[in-house]
This record gives sequence, C-alpha cells and structure tokens, in this order.
Amino acid sequence: MAVLNKIRQRSLFLILIIALALFSFVLADLFRNSDALSARSQTTVATINGKDIDRDAFLQKVENMQRRMGPSATNTQVMNNVWNQEVRQAVFETQYDKLEISIEKDQMRDLLKTPLSSNPEFLNEAGLFDENKLNEFIANLKAIAPQPGFLGGQQITYSDWVNYEQNLANNALQQNYLNLVKAGLVGTVAEGELEHKLEGNKVDIKFVQIPYTKIPDSTISVSKSDIDTYIKNHKNQFEVEAARDIKYVEFKEIATIDDEKAIENSLLAFKTGTDAGREDAVASFSSVSNNAEYVNLIAESDIKFDDRFVFKSSLPAKISDSIYNLAEGEVYGPYRDGDFFKLTKLVASKNVADSAKVRHILIPFIGSQSSGGPATQTEEEAKTTADSLLRILKRNKSKFPEFVKEFSTDRGSIENEGRYDWHPYGTMVTEFNDFEFNGKVGDIDVVKTVFGFHIVEIEGLTGKKKAVKLGTIAKKIEPSETTTNTVFRDASNFEIKSGEGDFEELAKSNNYTVRPVNGIKALDENIPGIGNQRPIVRWAFEEEAEVGDIKRFTISGGYAIAQLVAKHEKGLMSVEDASATVLPKIRKERKAKIIKDRVTASTLEDLATAENTSVRTALAVNMKNPTISGAGNEPIVVGTAFALEEGETSKLIAGDRGVYMIQVTKKTPAVTLDNYQAFANRVETQKSSVVNSKLYNALKEAADIEDNRAKLQIQ
Repeated sequence: MAVLNKIRQRSLFLILIIALALFSFVLADLFRNSDALSARSQTTVATINGKDIDRDAFLQKVENMQRRMGPSATNTQVMNNVWNQEVRQAVFETQYDKLEISIEKDQMRDLLKTPLSSNPEFLNEAGLFDENKLNEFIANLKAIAPQPGFLGGQQITYSDWVNYEQNLANNALQQNYLNLVKAGLVGTVAEGELEHKLEGNKVDIKFVQIPYTKIPDSTISVSKSDIDTYIKNHKNQFEVEAARDIKYVEFKEIATIDDEKAIENSLLAFKTGTDAGREDAVASFSSVSNNAEYVNLIAESDIKFDDRFVFKSSLPAKISDSIYNLAEGEVYGPYRDGDFFKLTKLVASKNVADSAKVRHILIPFIGSQSSGGPATQTEEEAKTTADSLLRILKRNKSKFPEFVKEFSTDRGSIENEGRYDWHPYGTMVTEFNDFEFNGKVGDIDVVKTVFGFHIVEIEGLTGKKKAVKLGTIAKKIEPSETTTNTVFRDASNFEIKSGEGDFEELAKSNNYTVRPVNGIKALDENIPGIGNQRPIVRWAFEEEAEVGDIKRFTISGGYAIAQLVAKHEKGLMSVEDASATVLPKIRKERKAKIIKDRVTASTLEDLATAENTSVRTALAVNMKNPTISGAGNEPIVVGTAFALEEGETSKLIAGDRGVYMIQVTKKTPAVTLDNYQAFANRVETQKSSVVNSKLYNALKEAADIEDNRAKLQIQ
C-alpha cells in the first residue's frame, strides 16, 4: 500500500515522463525521416531561388518529352533533359523578375508570326500572313480542348499550343536578357590600349631551367596527412557529391553448346520434312509453295518472311555464293548468321535493274503519313485528284514540273521537279519500289503508299542483273530453360553464401569475375559492364543500405549480385580519391624548395654549370601568349620577366615545369598608336562572345538550388 500511495502522489510526474518519452520517440522518427516534417518536400522536385518545381507538373513534362524522344532515350536521360530546362528557366526567371522584363501580347504575336508566316493554313488569298486565321485556329483549339486539332497534318492540343507559346516567350525573354547584358559590356579605350600592349610589348630573355624531372618522384615523401591538409586548404577544388562504391558478379544467361546444337537440330525438321523430335510432322521446306505461311506460321521463324528480291551483295559474305547459286526451291543450311541459326530457300530469281531514276507528284490524304505538307483531302478526293492529273500528263508530260510545284507535298523532291535521281533497288517503300523496278522507262501511273497517292514516271533504269527472293527460317540462339534454371540456381547460391562469408574469396573460388564500380552518383543510371541499372543505384543510396549489404538484381540476360562497398557523403574528396591529383602538386612544391635550397649561384652561367645544363635564349616573348620557346607555357616566369629592367637578372622562380633563373636582354615596347579604338572594339567583341556560353553557368553557380530528384525516386 505504501508503494501504491507513492505512485499516486507522483502520478503527475510519471505522466510527464511517459509523455516526454513518447514525444522523443516521435521526434527521433521524424529526424530519421526528416521529409515527414514537411508535406512540401514530398511534392516538390526542387526549389530554385525560392521557386518550387512541382513534382506532378515535372513528371508530366518528362512524360511528354519521352514521347517526343522515343523509346531509345532512357527515362533518366529524358528526366535530366527536363531538369536542365527547368533549372535554366528558373535561374533566368529570377533575373527577369529583378529587371521587370516580360513578353507582352503584341510581342507574342510578332514572335508567332515569324515561324508561322510560311504555313499555308495562316495565309490569305494573296499569300500573306493573316492574323485573323491564327486567332481563329487558336480559338477552335481552345473550344475543342482537350480533344486535338491538326496543324501541318499533325495532331496538336490546346495544351500543346500553350506550351509552344510559352517556349517562344521564354526563348525571346532569354535573348532579350542576354542582349541587355551584352549592351552593358563595352571595351574602353584604356582596355584597348592594354590589349595592344599585352600583344605588342616584347622581351628577349636568357634563361636556365632546372626541370622538376631531375628529382625522382620516389625521393619525395608525401603522407596522407599532407594530402589531407592540401585538400582542406583548397576546398573549392575538391568538393564532391555523395557517391557509392559497389562491386558485383554477373551471371549471364547464355546458350550452351548443347543449347546451340538443339536449336540447329530443330531446323533439320523443316529441311527434311521428318518429325525430328517434333510432336507434329511437317512438310519439307523445299516442297511447299506458300513460303510466307510456312516461314511465319508453321516454322514460327524469329525473322518474318521478306517478299523482296535482293542482290548478291546483300547476302552474308561467307555464304553468299552458296545461297545465290541455289536452284529455285533448293534449301541451304542450317548455318549460323550472327545470333541466329538459319535455313534458307531460294524461292525465285529474276533479272532486276540495279538502280532507277524517277520523278513523282505526291498527293497526300487525311490519315496518310506526313512527308512535309498538310493533307486537306480525303482518300477518295486525293485519288480523284491523282487520276485527273495522270490523264493530263499522259497527254502532255511537259506539265509535270508545273504540277509538282502546285500539287506535290514531298519537300524532298519539289526543288528537283519531283525527281529522285539514280537510287538503288529497295530504297523506296515497297509499292513505289515495285512499280519503278518492275516497269520500263517511260511508264507513268498512280501508285498508293502510306504517304498518299504518287503519280510516278520512270525516267531511267540501269542494266539488269540477277536478284533472288529468299525464304529464311531463323531461330534466335537463346539459352534453354534448363540453362536459365542453372544460372538462377548459381546466382541464388552465390547470393546466400556471399552474405555468410567473403564476397571476393567466394567469387575467386568459383572462378567468377568481380567487377568494382566506384564513385556512383545518386542520379546515375549506367553501371559499367551491365548498362542501365537504376535499381542498383537506387538501392546503393537507400538510407537502410549498409556497407557490406548484398542483393541480387535481375538484369538483361541474367543476374547481378551486388555488394555495397563504401558510402561517400557529400563534402570534400577523400584522401584516396584526391591522391592522383594532389600528389603531383605537392611533389612539385617540394621539388621547387629542394632546388632553391641547394642553389647558391647568382648568375645564369654559374647556375648552368652547377646544374649541368646550358643557358638558353627566348626572343619576342609577350604577355598575351606567355610561352617560352623550348620550355612551354610559363605565365609566372614571363610575368616576372616583364617586371625586370633590361639587363637585370631574376632570383629563382618556381614555374610550372621547373625552377628558372632569367635575365632580360632586351625590352621592346609596343608601338604607340594615335587611337586604340580598334583594340577596344576587339575587347568588346571578346566580352560579348562569351556571354551565351558563360553567363548561364555563372548564374546557375550563384543560384540556391535544392535538388530532391534522388530523394523522391521519380525515375
């Protein structure tokens, strides 16, 4: 009871203790996940000079750019492109706001007029740009939004148009800003005179060079603490981003010799017509007439049947004679061609012109692929137009150039009267190619392709030679299920055992190659040897990932077992990483001191004798290009020469390539000019020329940029 009474008496104190403990637990969790303190950090990709870049808007731009760049661009590449655009825009907007400059409505119309002035959709009957047509087009786009309209035969939404206008305005604002900066950069007469003197003032010198290479690197002792001190004294040169070091072992799913033999044998079933291990018997390839169906459906070839004729030069060099000389219906193979085993049948042969010369008029229709001009007719209307023109041309071919200019939308040939000069077989789309190479000179007709209706006239054909049509059954060389299962088992075993022992030793005992990768950045995507591997990079930068952790990743064609080797936080470069850069600098400094300490000579001749070298001469040295003949670029040495009087000898000078003693033998001042304006103009031009390349980088460096891309894992 006494204990209970004491607890009751101190209940308020205990409640306070428990509350504080709970509060500290919550705080600790918040600090471990500091982003939880702010909902803003979860929706903001970055903050640049106080301006937030919204995550959803950013991702929408990434998606739009991905569509424009196509599948060949990786998500990281696309994201970085958008990021660079956003940073550039935000950095410049800070400057626009300070100067209070903007693009007004009248200026916007002028900006739109320039790129659209030649677009037929915005021209009046006189062929002049009509702003009313532009206004009507924009109003219609807005009215049907979010449904797209068409411009130049391409779909465009109102949102796309707004972005287009915004990009034009941004580019114009940026150019206006750059022009304002350039306008403030002048070359004064005093600067012009200095420019003239830097070039025109000359000195002739005698010098002795004691190269640093005379002292072996091995004699200079440099400790880790020396390198660390150098790094701290030159912090701006050694600041680095956060980075990770990993190592990995790759397990490749590669077809074995047995797998290749099985694939090769599977093709024999189609050559012989026996079952050859198949559940269903098949006719021999040589005996069938429907070759496309046999190749694509029955044999299930990994490369589909190609109905074109080809010349011998198009065949694989090693087997071209064997295939080209087959009789019709005869089969060659199986043979290996790159990553495939193939079985090839000569389906047909004929003599075909090697190249052709034609002219054409293209009449597109709505829905056909664009070839440069907008389509305004339906398919039926375009066919009617093409047939009408053909009837006229058959009576009077002299009208062809006139019709090309009036009706054709193929910009690639309009300037050449619709003509495509000599081009080889197979260059054009199938229908076009078949007409020109199956016809004869003088033939003219309408040909339909994916681009529209072409009125084609054959103007020339070269001499014919043998071409062949081939049917090829191709099977990609891939690992069997047994092989992939074995690779999976080996990778899994290595993952488990390496977590229990030494990663390197286990790999060595199994003859696996360990590949180290150092200095991975948070936004990197490529891992040398295995390509685009964002999952591995993200894992290495996870807060929970500890040095020594091991994880298996599925990669293209197999697996990678990776181990996190080291974490390098943002800050100064480590001694180990900086050694390659710092060691030569420290050695150079110490060699210079050793040389200076041992030299007692006060004349060039004495120094040359003492150091077993010679006195050399350099003539007409100037400050604009501080190079000493025979010694290289030495700005400190040249600067010292201009500070000496004629006949004066310097003390020892620590240069870039050695220690020097120099004597000025002659000083030739630049010619005095009545006017230095030409040189002042040159200085002004030099200043202006670097604005476009250097101004943005300077503004970006000075900007306050908080980058949350890696933290949000938006890739």
